[in-house]
Amino acid sequence: MGASGNKLLLRILGVPLLTWTLKSAQAASGIDWVGIIGQKYDFAEFESILQELEFSKTVKLIEGGLTRQESVYNGLQALPTSATKVLIHDGARCLATPDLFNRCSEALLTCSALIAAIAVKDTIKVVDSEGYITATPDRNQLWAAQTPQGFDIPLLKECHAKGRQLGWEVTDDAALLTQCELPVKIVQGEETNLKITTPFDLAIAEYILRQRLAQENK
Repeated sequence: MGASGNKLLLRILGVPLLTWTLKSAQAASGIDWVGIIGQKYDFAEFESILQELEFSKTVKLIEGGLTRQESVYNGLQALPTSATKVLIHDGARCLATPDLFNRCSEALLTCSALIAAIAVKDTIKVVDSEGYITATPDRNQLWAAQTPQGFDIPLLKECHAKGRQLGWEVTDDAALLTQCELPVKIVQGEETNLKITTPFDLAIAEYILRQRLAQENK
């Protein structure tokens, strides 16, 4: 992104990116408790965002680790003792709708692990280290992973403990369950649920949010 600080504090339509994510979490009936994982030097700004939003759900700020995997592990330890299910969401996916959160929450009642994902439209090429194509996978079997990802908490904690013990490094929690040879279900994601990674993504997100606001004001 090239930002000087946490990209979740970059602004879209004059509002921090994290605010848009929290607005959807606030509106999702399937979410009761929110943990925001980050570094302590950002906590003051996180708290300011929550106050400005008048966020009504229980929130806990949780110090993250050096990797995503460590951060999720820390978040799992901070969950309420009464919690049995958890949705893990990337705050940089600020366009996820309350409906997507609710659909994932509902689906998690009938399975132990899931991820939001969308079918891949492009033809994908597998390329070697020298830049040559080695394979063309069947795109009918390819899905682009998104968040939220949802899990039974005891199951996910068990997989994280095993991953730490064996030194596994994975890019998301679904991969951790796959390493443990456990099934993970796909829940239909949203085409607009993009991850803010580049300045170009910010421009797209602003366009989508303007369209949504225009619809709401009709």
